[in-house]
Amino acid sequence: MLLHIIARGKIGRSAEAELVDRYVKRLTMPHKITELPDRGGKLPPAPAGTITVMLDEKGQQLGSMDFAHRIEGWRDTGTRECRFLIGAADGFGDAERANADLLIAFGPMTWPHMMARAMLAEQLWRACSILAGHPYHREG
Repeated sequence: MLLHIIARGKIGRSAEAELVDRYVKRLTMPHKITELPDRGGKLPPAPAGTITVMLDEKGQQLGSMDFAHRIEGWRDTGTRECRFLIGAADGFGDAERANADLLIAFGPMTWPHMMARAMLAEQLWRACSILAGHPYHREG
């Protein structure tokens, strides 16, 4: 299954970009990052059976184990692509939220979208590690 991060805004050369690169290089599942302009631009076409996860302040707050198990379930049921959408500063509208399969939030605080990208990359790496059977110190 392809893990596809689709993010608004160019991350450029920044501390956040270094964090994203650090964690994306460790991913054991196929992955891709697509950057869109802050406004406009179209999402790349989605293959049939794509799961869409939107990072949104109104989303569920999942623990790392639950997040990993959701990815595992999608992978094991034949999902070809799981795309993770990160909006620009204004986030997403109600119509966009309604089209997502899952809304997730990294806590009740507001995070800059560049930090959200780094945090997502880390959680995807952590999920891959959990699914590969590496011990997770918070399990139990």
